[in-house]
Amino acid sequence: MATQAHSLSYSGCNFLRQRLVLSTLSGRPVKIRKIRARDDNPGLRDFEASFIRLLDKVTNGSRIEINQTGTTLYYQPGLLYGGSLEHDCSVLRGIGYYLESLLCLAPFMKHPLRIVLRGVTNDQVDPSVDVLKATALPLLKQFGIDGESFELKVVRRGMPPGGGGEVFFSCPVRKILKPIQLIDPGKIKRIRGMAYSVRVSPQMANRIVDSARSILNKFLPDIYIYTDHMKGINSGKSPGFGLSLVAETTNGTFLSAELASNPQGQGTAMLPEDLGRNCARLLLEEIYRGGCVDSTNQSLALLLMTLGQQDVSKVLLGPLSPYTIEFLRHLKSFFQIMFKIETKPCGEELKGGDKVLMTCVGIGFSNLSKTLK
Repeated sequence: MATQAHSLSYSGCNFLRQRLVLSTLSGRPVKIRKIRARDDNPGLRDFEASFIRLLDKVTNGSRIEINQTGTTLYYQPGLLYGGSLEHDCSVLRGIGYYLESLLCLAPFMKHPLRIVLRGVTNDQVDPSVDVLKATALPLLKQFGIDGESFELKVVRRGMPPGGGGEVFFSCPVRKILKPIQLIDPGKIKRIRGMAYSVRVSPQMANRIVDSARSILNKFLPDIYIYTDHMKGINSGKSPGFGLSLVAETTNGTFLSAELASNPQGQGTAMLPEDLGRNCARLLLEEIYRGGCVDSTNQSLALLLMTLGQQDVSKVLLGPLSPYTIEFLRHLKSFFQIMFKIETKPCGEELKGGDKVLMTCVGIGFSNLSKTLK
């Protein structure tokens, strides 16, 4: 990493997290120009600045230069350091926005990461902490990232616009990752969920559960949706409710869907019955898309396959999301890695949408800062 790798340059504010995360892992500096240059309010937003501050906390020796208007960013990554940290996330985006990137970086720290994140735990834009806990953690375990200290815990819930939520995340470090072969998703065997309500009547959660079950019970008997009503200081600063659903297959694949109520004072009020039904339909749509990794975690799976040992990894995905497609382009420019992409049209036995089989050979990335115990 000490050698001056040649820097990559991009323009625009899209995919900022992807670029900074890949830059940190590959050790290649990155320069991003024209960040909202033509906007009435140009430059980096608060949530992006908060993300850059978080990267600065988890690394040691990073150099970050931002011009006065905030439209140009130069980032020269340092070493991933880790340790025990705290970070106040911007309430404009959910904690999931920050956590998705930490999940990519955490296994390669020098010291195991233990971090407390504060802000919005559930919103309508980013994956909620509940969904990441139910889908991303089992995915990381497939790659051999597991242990006593691997946990993600919601201490307090916080809904937009006030936030006030708190999440604890800890992850062990690994020297190398195992290659994976996730080719057969299996059949759905059970559905679990979490209906939460904060600063509203606890009855809301029960109404969500009844309406979601009214749709899902037609397909499967094994459905259990927990209700979670946080009280007092644990309920954050704003009222709201929502539902996250996770379907588990016979082969240990997890597919998820979620919905949250409109933030206080924005948009029309949403009935809990409608929210439950819509969320159940979203889960059915995700199951139709199928694959061994759901659409929120496609890029995480592809990144960990890239960084694996020099061995073949395969994963069967549903239709690629636009975010994942851009991520593959970025992987090519940062790590010079190309995936073999084979489309699998849905035959008679593969119900649902067309699938994509992604194959690559890992680059043999090893965590240099992890000393041999």
